[in-house]
Amino acid sequence: MEKTLKLIKNDPWLEPYEDAIVGRYEYALKKKAELTNDGKETLAEFASGHLYFGLHRTASGWVFREWAPNATKIYMVGTFNNWEEKEEFALTRLDYGNWEINLADEDLKHGDLYKLIIHWNGGRGERIPAWATRVVQDDNTKIFNAQVWAPEKPYIIKQNKFKPNTDPLLIYECHIGMAQQEEKVGTYNEFREKILPRIVKEGYNCIQIMAIQEHPYYGSFGYHVSSFFAPSSRFGTPDELKELIDTAHALGITVIMDIVHSHAVKNEVEGLGNFAGDPNQYFYSGSRHEHPAWDSLLFDYGKNEVIHFLLSNCKYWIEEFNFDGFRFDGVTSMLYYSHGLGEAFVNYADYYNGHQDGNAICYLTLANDVIHQVKPNAITIAEEVSGMPGLAAKIEDGGYGFDYRMAMNIPDYWIKTIKEKIDEDWKPSSMFWEVTNRRTDEKTISYAESHDQALVGDKTIIFRLIDADMYWHMQKGDENYVVHRGIALHKMIRLLTASTINGGYLNFMGNEFGHPEWIDFPREGNGWSHKYARRQWDLVDNQKLTYHYLGDFDAEMLKTIKSVNAIQDTKVQEVWHNDGDQVLAYQRGDLVFVFNFNPMKSFADYGFLVAPGTYEVILNTDNPAYGGNGLTDDSVKHFTIPDSLYAKEKKEWLKLYVPARTAVVLRKAE
Repeated sequence: MEKTLKLIKNDPWLEPYEDAIVGRYEYALKKKAELTNDGKETLAEFASGHLYFGLHRTASGWVFREWAPNATKIYMVGTFNNWEEKEEFALTRLDYGNWEINLADEDLKHGDLYKLIIHWNGGRGERIPAWATRVVQDDNTKIFNAQVWAPEKPYIIKQNKFKPNTDPLLIYECHIGMAQQEEKVGTYNEFREKILPRIVKEGYNCIQIMAIQEHPYYGSFGYHVSSFFAPSSRFGTPDELKELIDTAHALGITVIMDIVHSHAVKNEVEGLGNFAGDPNQYFYSGSRHEHPAWDSLLFDYGKNEVIHFLLSNCKYWIEEFNFDGFRFDGVTSMLYYSHGLGEAFVNYADYYNGHQDGNAICYLTLANDVIHQVKPNAITIAEEVSGMPGLAAKIEDGGYGFDYRMAMNIPDYWIKTIKEKIDEDWKPSSMFWEVTNRRTDEKTISYAESHDQALVGDKTIIFRLIDADMYWHMQKGDENYVVHRGIALHKMIRLLTASTINGGYLNFMGNEFGHPEWIDFPREGNGWSHKYARRQWDLVDNQKLTYHYLGDFDAEMLKTIKSVNAIQDTKVQEVWHNDGDQVLAYQRGDLVFVFNFNPMKSFADYGFLVAPGTYEVILNTDNPAYGGNGLTDDSVKHFTIPDSLYAKEKKEWLKLYVPARTAVVLRKAE
């Protein structure tokens, strides 16, 4: 290229790898030209496979199409023909491995169940169509089937002009099935009626919904997908999902989907494994066929048909359900032949050593391109742990086109600190570096913990801090030292994480109030119990328990963050840190944040140099309303004190009483 890409201009350390970066960029442009017939159509027009494949209404009846190049014969079977292979329901082979059947209007009706019986040289098998948009499981036999979904009065989306609120993006990560109090699988309707109002009241402006794509095993948390175009029927109907999204939009809530394009379930009947007697139709062959850690299959991103399938999947969820974007799962696994397993990623050479999957990188670039073509205001987030440069940089700058990347270093840091360090060794300089360590040209989603830390085998922050005492000492008046410490640090960790964002903040459902239980989905080992696959909202609703302190603080924290216009774009300026005292202070706009992580020492008249003026306390973790001790009078206004030494810098001393293990936010008065 004649011009140096902006990604490299912004980071001179990338200059030695310019050839690799430019090569990837040009490869994506070349592939895009190939797929769009040298620009004769748009990439969004190319990504319309869902409008061609699968089952569709026509003027005279129905048409069904499937891509199965290895098939020798395909029959459509179902409740409409007693599940028998009949010639009148045999598909006709077209060009390019595609198959088609046209049916009369009376042949199918809404609610009919169907499958394909596919023949190939040496075998045959039942298969659910790859492009099926509705898949249901029989309660008794547990068998999955595709279902005709054509209601007489389909739900009509009303909020077509909704624009996502990213000032800043405050994400409530949630799972429809485990969102209810009862020991059961929750529904789209129940979530819409019972949980959305909680999210609005709490102050979040975005929900990130997990486990939407159909998956055979509930306990996979939705990450072993079988039917990529079918919203999980466990939670209700496609129309009910549309109504949920529409209602969220009416309440000002952005809705993004946790999309899984990094791998697929190995199931053959329900999924894409060995779809037409060819185990590699959708997936890599040989040693790259299976994920070594996930027991799943890996898409072959080098095949145009696979790219077509996945890009169409992105477009489908936006156009059909009005999703506002996606959090892409497992991006690290896609980027590297090693899937990032056992890799340290200690320097830039590790990102450009030739062990990267150029096809997957190209796909991700094209996916971001097509998503933003279909919905210009769409949001894309990469779940990526290696730190690959350019992931959330613009495509034209040499990046991959994501709007945000997950700041996965932050939860790892907090867990490591809680596990390995005594309180006296918590260093504010280290904390501040960790929560602000990011590339200047890439926005991130900061979070203290997500669903990952809530699963069996791990522990949430509150569980690590309080552990077994949660079962005995969370009643007001009965708190012990461990509970007081846990409540104090839970608030401080979240405030430090959320107030230093440069893009957005994420919280997993229930963690804002310190949900006491890990997540364990129904399985043979627990007697198929839903006891740990739900959210105990009664705990936060009970004013006699201490959980509401954390929930109330979380809401006030978000309110404080939103009080600064575009806080994510304002500079985070360190005012002071002293690792010996364990005190940290920084500024964003007119807000000053002061933390004292010292477990024992409170400090009187602790001074910070700030802009001259009057400062008022607007949030204090030590407020009794949030389970604190109320050691300061927050109604007192704080006036800065001049010092001739700092007159030229236009700085004066702000002197505060800072109690041990507390944090306070002050605003400079007008």
